[in-house]
Amino acid sequence: MSTIVYAMLMSLDGYVTAPQQEFGLPIPQAELHRHFNQLMRQTSVALYGRRMYEVMRYWDSPEREQDSGEVEMDFAYAWRETPKLVFSTTLREVGPNATLVSSDAMEVVRSLKAESDGEIGVAGPTLAAELARSGLIDEYRLYQHPLVLGGGKPYFQPGLSLKLKSLGSESLPQGVTLLRFAPAGPELP
Repeated sequence: MSTIVYAMLMSLDGYVTAPQQEFGLPIPQAELHRHFNQLMRQTSVALYGRRMYEVMRYWDSPEREQDSGEVEMDFAYAWRETPKLVFSTTLREVGPNATLVSSDAMEVVRSLKAESDGEIGVAGPTLAAELARSGLIDEYRLYQHPLVLGGGKPYFQPGLSLKLKSLGSESLPQGVTLLRFAPAGPELP
């Protein structure tokens, strides 16, 4: 059986994106980027909603290679090699090493979790909230940047209430703190 992990960078006030994209979370520098490269290499399957997948498609671009350093290229290779499931009712096609799922997302994830091994990564707060409500997320990894965005898209979606237990924390480069949690029981009322 697989483990499903929801991991994203976020601000101290809980946002994964800023209200306007002019200012957002800092781009990971080499040492922090290596941490995310390793995380991607450990991922047996990556789950994306439409918006997050469209953002991450950046790593599929051959033009990207011209402007990339060694650390970024390492991530691009890891991302390209990782099988992806993209959950969307509006997309009609997805890129290489990706499968489009347009119906019964929770049943697909339940089957995948039961029938596979390794770590399944989920990216994107909307998809993660659906999985959390279905009790499918085994670990939450909050990568907190030492900045406040004041608004934007939150890591935890409004209306989602969870009881969590701490699995520990870790200091990372760029002042980022990794906070790890697991579900501690049923969703709060």
